[in-house]
Amino acid sequence: MDILRSKTNEKIRSAVAVRDSSKTRRESKTFFLEGARLCSDAAENGIEIYRTFLSSTASEKYGEYCKRIISASEEVYGISDEVAAKLSDTQNPQGIFCICRAEKSAQGAALNTDGRYLMLENVQDPSNLGAISRTAEALGIDGLIVCGGCDIYNPKALRASMGSALRMNIISRESAVETINEANKNGMLTLASTPDKSSVKITEVNMTGGIVCVVGNEGNGVTAETMNACKMRVTIPMGGKAESLNAGTAAAILIWEMVRE
Repeated sequence: MDILRSKTNEKIRSAVAVRDSSKTRRESKTFFLEGARLCSDAAENGIEIYRTFLSSTASEKYGEYCKRIISASEEVYGISDEVAAKLSDTQNPQGIFCICRAEKSAQGAALNTDGRYLMLENVQDPSNLGAISRTAEALGIDGLIVCGGCDIYNPKALRASMGSALRMNIISRESAVETINEANKNGMLTLASTPDKSSVKITEVNMTGGIVCVVGNEGNGVTAETMNACKMRVTIPMGGKAESLNAGTAAAILIWEMVRE
């Protein structure tokens, strides 16, 4: 195994670019993973691992994980602890990093008209995106539709998802309105979530059949255009003084209501 000791090595600089730049991830169709558990999850779930970097410390401490990752990798390089610190996006690096090929989020991927989807419109916080992915997988909806906002392959979003983003059906669409119009034409129920108390309570909605429910940007909510395209506006009934909920919390409640029946 070749050992890379320079932080300016071309392969290291390329990996950092994938880690830090959504443009680089999009153009190269790759993404960056860090950590024994997350990289091992990628190997177990059939994600194509193009390049792996392992420190000697990682190989000793996470031997079983490393074997699994190495067996699924096209290229494997040893790295010094200094290089591991350069690659790491965390305070306590484990010394395991992978560059993977992005197969998810094909533009225009079709919706299952009987499925139940949560659409995220311009959600910016990668921690929210990751947490919502984890909740969506745990509660068993058919997929997430991501329209604008945070890149689904943002390293912080992937970590927050605890691997769920690698397993979930995640569809990337450029236009929320066009996606809602498509769902409407196919007879799906389209819901726009809003803190407006005059809207229909989500607990009173008939959740049979295909559904797309939209959660909007953390600060501005669902856009007016998308709101108008949806068949119904829904709200989460709240008895306290808070006027709205965090996007991740709101998403968890909406997903629960979609699958509860």
